[in-house]
Amino acid sequence: MPFVPVAELKQYVGKELGYSQWLKIDQARINLFAEATGDFQFIHVDPQKAAQTPFGSTIAHGFLTLSLIPKLMEDLLVVPEGLKMVVNYGLDSVRFIQPVKVDSNVRLKVELTEVTEKKPGQWLLKAVTTLEIEGQEKPAYIAEPLSLCFV
Repeated sequence: MPFVPVAELKQYVGKELGYSQWLKIDQARINLFAEATGDFQFIHVDPQKAAQTPFGSTIAHGFLTLSLIPKLMEDLLVVPEGLKMVVNYGLDSVRFIQPVKVDSNVRLKVELTEVTEKKPGQWLLKAVTTLEIEGQEKPAYIAEPLSLCFV
């Protein structure tokens, strides 16, 4: 995470913070997510049945791809100097635009949109994140995660 003085945080509002590295979404990751959540819908875990759908293969759970936001943006999101911890504060909105097929590479684009001091020593950061799929024009989703920083 890039650390910046608290007084400079608002200078990053409206700025694109960059792109994460590409990450491959393979069947093993999808299966582990199914195990963790109990969501074994065939479109995610049964390659033979999923091949018969309009997608032609298994697809990642939408919430699997969404859960990657903290990891994918950790090297991009600017945070205040003196940070003690940052916690997930929720999402203002999420729109799933198209599914992520198995063995696709994805990356996250991050733009900081709001910085608010909730109370002394607590800063709420809002971003717009777009999960891009390599080789696809449309993204997998656009989401607005909220991160609460404690300094």
